[in-house]
Amino acid sequence: MIETLLLPFQFPFMQNAFLIAALVAVPTALLSCFLVLKGWALMGDAVSHAVLPGIVLAWIAGIPLIIGAFAAGMTCALLTGYLSENSRVKQDTVMGVVFSGMFGIGLILFTSVHTNEHLDHVLFGNMLGVEPGDLWTAGLISLAVSAVLRLKWRDFLLHAFDPAQARASGLPVGVLHYGLLAILSLTIVATLSATGLILAVALLIAPGAIAFLAVRSFGRMLIVAVCVCTAAMLSGVYLSFYLDSAPAPTVVLILTGVFVFAFVRRLAMTRAASRRAAPDSAR
Repeated sequence: MIETLLLPFQFPFMQNAFLIAALVAVPTALLSCFLVLKGWALMGDAVSHAVLPGIVLAWIAGIPLIIGAFAAGMTCALLTGYLSENSRVKQDTVMGVVFSGMFGIGLILFTSVHTNEHLDHVLFGNMLGVEPGDLWTAGLISLAVSAVLRLKWRDFLLHAFDPAQARASGLPVGVLHYGLLAILSLTIVATLSATGLILAVALLIAPGAIAFLAVRSFGRMLIVAVCVCTAAMLSGVYLSFYLDSAPAPTVVLILTGVFVFAFVRRLAMTRAASRRAAPDSAR
């Protein structure tokens, strides 16, 4: 029985899958909290899709894919910020136009490139085919992103809630704004090997949304998001071995289930509190 339960840990490809899952869980969970509070959930979706043309162009040029992904992600983020600040169009509309346009360009390039090397892992991830270079890239980016968010989380939090107050307090609002966009682009690059572009957005939204429903303190929100994301990543990889399914979609389904549970729990608690308050108000 124990040998059967420990069977996934005996294969090197599964060990690498568990390792990269643990590496990308922390930065994506931390960043998701800020994206949820700031209302930037669509920004995560936009950047994750917009890096595709950069990846394809980087492959054509023969340079590391992460360079093209980061350049394309920052281009999308900067272009979105410029258009929203210099037009009457709202930011969510601008994001939709920019990311769909860049994703369309990426798909045209993706389908026009004829090569023996499949780039499907860029879209859907390839957790079971992770190489040592991917682990080093994800590890270094995760360490850098986690360190910045840990050291500057109060500044990012104030900027997320009230940019005007952050500016009045003397904080570098521009640096915080574009710094968060740079962190977002780097985090998406770190998740390329794990979940791919299409499913990366789930890691950038679901943990923060679940923690937001579960707790009322931002400090606890960060802790809960990291714990939930790490547990979902590791359990998703583990269950995919026995279900003979892809690890990334399995992880996303677990996060979705946890979110539904957290939502139902919060709804039940709210209704119970309302029923308790009703007799008190009557008296």
